[in-house]
Amino acid sequence: MTSLPLTPCSLNSFFHILGSTKIWFSALLLWFVILFILSSFSQPLPDNAPSIPFLDKILHFGYFLGGGIILTTWMLLKSKKTKVPASHYLVPILFFALIGLLDEYHQTFTPGRSGNDGFDWVADITGATVGTLLVNLFRQPLSSFLKIKLH
Repeated sequence: MTSLPLTPCSLNSFFHILGSTKIWFSALLLWFVILFILSSFSQPLPDNAPSIPFLDKILHFGYFLGGGIILTTWMLLKSKKTKVPASHYLVPILFFALIGLLDEYHQTFTPGRSGNDGFDWVADITGATVGTLLVNLFRQPLSSFLKIKLH
């Protein structure tokens, strides 16, 4: 089996694709679909899952961290602003606070799930906040990596 060599041209194409708003919006839609599927499982973790304290909170944090990164990166690509507008902090955090709340409510209708866990919601908001802060904090190197020009 032969592998394709990584050439500057193929890497540029890869970064060009990552700099596309369509990719990040598609990733956000996929994030929602996966969240809905995961929230619909009666037993989110297998019986043989490691017994790690607060594992469910860690998973909530990590998943919403990813969501915060995806949405904030999409917003960065849409605006291409050098200076971070307040909306690039508020919108993702408030958006994911609402999504986390709706997710907890959705789980109340899933057999075997309790839902409405305030600490899960706090983990969701904290994860989204950290993801949002990371993208905004590193927006200059991220824009260089994604090959976009900020103005």
